[in-house]
Amino acid sequence: MASSYPSSSSPQPEAAPAIVLLLSLAMLSLSARPILFPFLPKPRLHRLLLRPLSSATASALTPPTPRTPAPLEHADPTPLFLRPPTHPVPPASLEAFRLRAAALVPPSAPHLHRHLRWFLADASDPAPPHHLLRAPLEEIEALWLAHVRDRRPFQYVVGNEHWGGLVVAVRDGVLIPRPETEAVLEMVGAVEGFQGGWWADLGTGSGAIAVAVARMLGPEGRVFATDVSEVAVQVARLNVERYGLQDNVEIRHGSWFEPLEEVKGKLMGVISNPPYIPTDDLPGLQPEVGWHEPKLALDGGKDGLDHLLHICEGLSSALKPGGFFVFETNGTKQSEFLVDFISTKWSSSFRNVEAVLDFADIKRFVRGYRR
Repeated sequence: MASSYPSSSSPQPEAAPAIVLLLSLAMLSLSARPILFPFLPKPRLHRLLLRPLSSATASALTPPTPRTPAPLEHADPTPLFLRPPTHPVPPASLEAFRLRAAALVPPSAPHLHRHLRWFLADASDPAPPHHLLRAPLEEIEALWLAHVRDRRPFQYVVGNEHWGGLVVAVRDGVLIPRPETEAVLEMVGAVEGFQGGWWADLGTGSGAIAVAVARMLGPEGRVFATDVSEVAVQVARLNVERYGLQDNVEIRHGSWFEPLEEVKGKLMGVISNPPYIPTDDLPGLQPEVGWHEPKLALDGGKDGLDHLLHICEGLSSALKPGGFFVFETNGTKQSEFLVDFISTKWSSSFRNVEAVLDFADIKRFVRGYRR
């Protein structure tokens, strides 16, 4: 995408002295995106790129055709923010990179300057006497180029997303958690006796929901998380281990309810954020989403309801009496249809089925209880 991103014509920051750069990065590492302190308030601004998941049209920055970034040879697959800072770099070289990186930002995308500050904070440890990076400077530059030129999501570049009070590791092949989905945590917390129950997270992806719910449960509570993607299973297990929840969360490889045969009828709750984008809408998604996030986690079939209907079919046998369910949808049209569908087809099995608004006052979720 280099050909479609002109160099910025706006004035660029003057080169700072090396000591100023080091002090600035030290402050950023403590305050900008606190990767090591998940209980601090998390920044939300960089998520704006990800909000239009439903039928979104490409932004004004979209180049004519998608690019396939060439992978860096021998690159470490470990998420950048989890790598130890073992690569020394002269302050002058780091400052030269910062200037080159800033010059790539087009006037139409000023948010990328903010991303650059966060990127440098996540990628480095400015502790004296040497400035250390978490990857060779060559790889740092390649990662930034992929973000600016190829529209690779910032979360994939640094390897994490701040979500639900967590710092969730993510990578290519795993859906990036959205801020709207955090609302399910509040709904789970409102269920009477939820702390001691068994919960299922269907299509767990990064494991964000499973980990966040498990941290809310008591000693008897447990989460069973399933995903058909082997990559997602690997990342979800990594996040479970990072938060020390191996005794509370079990990640199982398989499709929807299939890996949960022995717990059917025993679950207090079922949660899911399944693929719900209509297939014909996929080409209109933002490049950060449509080009890079897994189609497996986005494509909901012709009308976006394929997986949602499958989940609906399995709810009554999975939940124990009084059990709770909540799943995310593409918006008002899908939510209203599903509320009517469940209430009509299984009126004797479920009660209090309703659509729930998201932060933008869109009917984003459907929830209810097993009779």
